[in-house]
Amino acid sequence: MKAIIYARYSSDNQREESIEGQLRECKAYAEKNEITLLGTYIDRALSAKTDNRPEFQRMIKDSSKNLFDMVLVWKLDRFARNRYDSAHYKSILRKNGVKVVSATEAIADDSTGILLESLLEGYAEFYSAELSEKVIRGLTENALKCKYNGGGLPIGYTIDNEQYFQIDPLTAPLVLETYKRYADGETIKQLVDYLNSKGIQTYRHKPLCIDSVKRLLRNRRYIGEYKYRDTIIPNGVPAIIPNDLFERVGERLTRNKTAPARAKAKDEKYLLTTKLFCGKCGKFMVGESGTSKTGHTHRYYRCVNTKKKKICDKKPVRKDWIEEIVIQYTKKILFNDKLLNDIADSILTLQKKENFTLPMLKKQLSETNKGIENILNAIQQGILTSSTKNRLEELEEAKNQLEINIIQEEMEKPALTKDQIIFWLHRFRNSDISNPDHRQRLVDSFINSVYLYDDRIILTFNYKEGSKTISLNDIESSDFSASGALIKSHV
Repeated sequence: MKAIIYARYSSDNQREESIEGQLRECKAYAEKNEITLLGTYIDRALSAKTDNRPEFQRMIKDSSKNLFDMVLVWKLDRFARNRYDSAHYKSILRKNGVKVVSATEAIADDSTGILLESLLEGYAEFYSAELSEKVIRGLTENALKCKYNGGGLPIGYTIDNEQYFQIDPLTAPLVLETYKRYADGETIKQLVDYLNSKGIQTYRHKPLCIDSVKRLLRNRRYIGEYKYRDTIIPNGVPAIIPNDLFERVGERLTRNKTAPARAKAKDEKYLLTTKLFCGKCGKFMVGESGTSKTGHTHRYYRCVNTKKKKICDKKPVRKDWIEEIVIQYTKKILFNDKLLNDIADSILTLQKKENFTLPMLKKQLSETNKGIENILNAIQQGILTSSTKNRLEELEEAKNQLEINIIQEEMEKPALTKDQIIFWLHRFRNSDISNPDHRQRLVDSFINSVYLYDDRIILTFNYKEGSKTISLNDIESSDFSASGALIKSHV
């Protein structure tokens, strides 16, 4: 596992030495758990109450490059103190395949906050999906009229004022010539050189390459076919290439297609990464795989202390076995209505504590309204001076600004109602646990840690006093074992 360290100290109560301490503990944690450190991102004298931190933003941007799969912090408050920022940026990292891990907090002090983060992320995804559906509806209406819907414009076309495709008299002849040359035997490389010599560029204003010319030779829009998602309309745009020429080019592309290199298989997703701990020594259990003599691949979790240091004798555990137990027992709590109600109450309480700005703005608005009311009462009593008038105008202006600030704060950091929280928790009941993404969301939202012993499993959930001890003997006699889903615990 590859990681980077993010460290930060704020100037109000910490010193430069704080950074060294954070790095030392993070490095020790990485060494104990056999994590490869690639580098550090450090923000000095900057508070985590804001996301305006240069190194933090650089780290978030770099996460999209697939260079690392873990952000290691001394404590979670080094990452962010604002729950909304934390949820937002953890969501970005998670989409990039990166997890945030604390070197000193195996179990978060405020585990209910993880549930709140999950709800905020889910709410944002729900809003985004709903917005996307509305946008797609509008684009589909455009597509039915064969209008340009944005994106890269194919070489040979222009767009008129009404967003319809028109043939470009300057570049369309070059497209036709390219098709003829390829049909007559020229290579893709020769076509690349030909088009580049004519000054043709991609829609991003870069020189053409082999892949871009291959896409040009397969683009059915050149025979007049309009396509957007599932909407396909023949003769929806002006054609540049005759059908018979397009077919000849397609046949030659198929003949000349070399056998593709075997795609590198994606790594199997280990759901319990950073959450599964050895019951004997307390260290991480990490995902591994091996191939048997028969050629079958076996995947399992192994305690890091059993590998190189050999100071723990905990046996490996089958990946499918332990993950299925965690998933099934997690789903059980979702059908306890009283428990979900208590979780919703806890999240509401935490949510009120998290947003300091909104209560302050509302308090200021209340005080401003009271000041306006006092001045109006004074005016009714006949007290009207230039100072009174000026003060009233100042308060009215302050009131307008505060109302705008409150609306902006509520839009940026929406407060979930209890009904919304209950609704979102109930959505987990219908999760398709055969879907890897749904399984990961379930684990990330509800599971804080899993400690695996030889005779029992301790599940710690992300809500107050959320702990469950499961005897392995009970598992062997349960429906899990009878169903055949969970056969062996060790390899």
